Amino acid sequence: MSGIISIDREKTALVLIDLQKGIVERETKPYTSKTVVANAVKLVNKFRENKMPIFFVHVDFRNAVPLMMESDSTFNRGNPPADWVDFVPELGVTSSDLVVTKRQWGAFYGTDLEQQLRRRNINTIVLGGISTAYGVESTARFAYEFGFSQIFAEDAMADMSEEAHRISVEHVFKRMGRVRATEDILSSI
Repeated sequence: MSGIISIDREKTALVLIDLQKGIVERETKPYTSKTVVANAVKLVNKFRENKMPIFFVHVDFRNAVPLMMESDSTFNRGNPPADWVDFVPELGVTSSDLVVTKRQWGAFYGTDLEQQLRRRNINTIVLGGISTAYGVESTARFAYEFGFSQIFAEDAMADMSEEAHRISVEHVFKRMGRVRATEDILSSI
């Protein structure tokens, strides 16, 4: 999981999943939400410094019709506070950043993320966020099938369980792209 890699600044974008108040407040593993956000901020700063595109993705279920599939377990959405979808302030989202609002786990289905990446001639994404096995993995699976190369910032993502994070990283992400620590990605840009 370590090593410097070649990153084409002209064709690479940062995509951060669900680093929003209502999700970051949860307990995460193997990294705390605070660690995930701190590493995401390092990536954001490096991408901004190099004028590389940044996509902030958040989920908003408030006005969405829920999926009606039968399942053994589901997420308890309850009645989230008004700022639940707001990005954490540490990220410093600006008007020049691209914001994607999703209603599902992944960032591609039902959004214009693919179109926005292709219009910018992006063929590689650096991916991070919460949670590894849901929002990040669902986005990664679509990205893989759409033909995007992927770099996974392993310590800029976390899940509700360490096992779920580890399974996604070891058994899914390593087959779809390159898994690296934030510091290795920063050194590669």
